[in-house]
Amino acid sequence: MKYLPFGKTGVSVSELGFGAIPVIRLTFDEAERVLRTAFDRGITLFDTANLYHDSEEKIGRALSPVRDKIFLATKSMKRDGKSVAEHIDLSLKRLKTDYVDLFQFHQVAQEKDREVIYAPGGAMEAALAAQRAGKVRFIGVSSHSIPMAMKLIRTGDFVSIQFPFNFIETEAADALHPLARELGVAILAMKPFAGGAITDAALAFKYLRSHADLFPIPGYDSAESVEQVVSFYDAPNNASGKDFEEMARIKSELGGEFCRRCEYCQPCPFGVAITGGMIYPLLASRMSPKVASGFAAANLDTVPNCTECGVCVTRCPYTLPIPAMLKKHYELYLEHRNSKE
Repeated sequence: MKYLPFGKTGVSVSELGFGAIPVIRLTFDEAERVLRTAFDRGITLFDTANLYHDSEEKIGRALSPVRDKIFLATKSMKRDGKSVAEHIDLSLKRLKTDYVDLFQFHQVAQEKDREVIYAPGGAMEAALAAQRAGKVRFIGVSSHSIPMAMKLIRTGDFVSIQFPFNFIETEAADALHPLARELGVAILAMKPFAGGAITDAALAFKYLRSHADLFPIPGYDSAESVEQVVSFYDAPNNASGKDFEEMARIKSELGGEFCRRCEYCQPCPFGVAITGGMIYPLLASRMSPKVASGFAAANLDTVPNCTECGVCVTRCPYTLPIPAMLKKHYELYLEHRNSKE
C-alpha cells in the first residue's frame, strides 16, 4: 500500500480508503473483522457520516485501539451551526475519539445550501469553532454538482472534495480534478462502483488507478472484499485498450436512465424527496431488504405525494422519466418493507 499526501494538509494517508456505508448491514462483530482486516492490510483512510446509521459506532469499537494510526473522516447533512456542533460531538462519542481528522459538509449541491452554510450562525461557523477547539483537524466538502464543487474549493476553505468518480461517471476528470490538483485540494473518489451499477471490481479499479492522486473510498461488507480490492494495489496497474473498450461497452449498455444525484430536479413543489427515491434500487442492492427500506423510509414515504406534474423532468439534464421511475422504485420499497428478511 502506498501513502500519499492528502492535499496540502501535510498528512499522508493510504491511497485506497474505506467507505463505511456497507458496514451498517453487518453485526458489530462482523464489522470489526472487516474494519480490522482493512487496517491490517494498510488502509488508514476511513470515511463515514453521522447519517450512516451505526457505522460510526462500529468504527469506534473496531478502530479506537489504533486511533493514532488512522485518518478518520465523517460528515453531516446539517446546514445550521447548532445542529452541526451537535453532530460533531455525537460523531466523537460514537467514534470513541477526541477529534476527527476530516469533517465534511455532506452533499452541498445547491446554492441555497451553500448560502445557509456560510450565513451567520451557519454550519461553517460551527465547524471552524470545532476546529479551534481541537475537535476537527481539517474541513472538507462532498457534492454531486461539478459547478458547485468547483465554486466551493475555489474559496480555499476546504482541504478536500469528495465527488462521484468511476468509468460511468467520468465528468469530474475534465475540470474538477484539474482545479483541485492546482489548488492542492485532495480528491476523494466516492462511488467507485457507481452506486452498484459496476459489478466488475477489477475493471473499476483499472480505471481509477489510471488517474493520479485519487483516494477511492469503496465500501466493503466482508474481509474477502477488502482483500480483493487491496490486491489490485499490490501490483502495477495493467489497464489495457481492451479494458477501456469494455468500460465503454458497459457505460453504453447502462444508458442514460439512472440517477446521477445532481439534484437539479429539486425541490419538488409537492415535497417528494426525488433523489432519495431515484437511487433506491442501487441503495437496496447494498443492504438487506429490511435495512434498506428502513434506511430509506423518510425519502420513499414522500413518493406518494408525486402528482406527475413533470416539473422535475423539465429540470433534469438527463431527461429521465422521473415520475415513472419513482413509481417503480416505490413498489420495490413496499415489497422490501413487507419482507421478513
